[in-house]
Amino acid sequence: MSHVLSKRHSERHRIDAIGWLRAAVLGANDGIVSTASLLTGVLAAQVSHETAVLTGISGLVAGAMSMATGEYVSVHSQADSEKAALEQERAELETDFHGEHRELTAIYMRRGLDHQMASQVAEKLMEHDALGAHARDELGISETTMANPLQAATVSALSFAAGAALPLAVVLLAPKAWLIPAVVISALCSLAFLGGVAAKTGGAKVWDGAVRVTFWSSLAMAATAGIGSFFGTAI
Repeated sequence: MSHVLSKRHSERHRIDAIGWLRAAVLGANDGIVSTASLLTGVLAAQVSHETAVLTGISGLVAGAMSMATGEYVSVHSQADSEKAALEQERAELETDFHGEHRELTAIYMRRGLDHQMASQVAEKLMEHDALGAHARDELGISETTMANPLQAATVSALSFAAGAALPLAVVLLAPKAWLIPAVVISALCSLAFLGGVAAKTGGAKVWDGAVRVTFWSSLAMAATAGIGSFFGTAI
């Protein structure tokens, strides 16, 4: 029995990593798509190799900072909302503890417990940590799901930079005559892989995830290549 309990105690679940995993996948995808599209556009405009490299570096830095800023502001807003909800719940517990007990009892009854059992569970949990019980079961807020703005911003910036580094590295290393095909093919292969990994992690079909991200990324690169080619010829 002790062995079983020890095994259960050491179990780890993926939900602990949902916040940073989402930011990492989105950041890497955006880094590849935006930088590859940007480079495809300027290369189609027939700029010099040095200009293309400078454009890629600028896109990497600007995109990483933009992702970090956007993610920080977004997640911070979520964190502020959670904090406000917890403060309201704390005030309600101070002014109407018995009412909050009835509310928690009703929640457990909706989940399948009879009234007596639901009342006992609510009472025990509120004796241990009343605010934590209401945060988790009434508001849906727990330590594993609470917003962490700094973590999300950091992961977004680093993952964007990692994704953007791929097409930039291709431009640095590939022969000049093959730059556009090399950027497009390497980006689409990487995106298909990331899309498949994201789908598998979320329990969805790997093929659907890979095809979806590849299709829309292809449109993005085709659009920028068309615009770059048009203005490059016009100029």
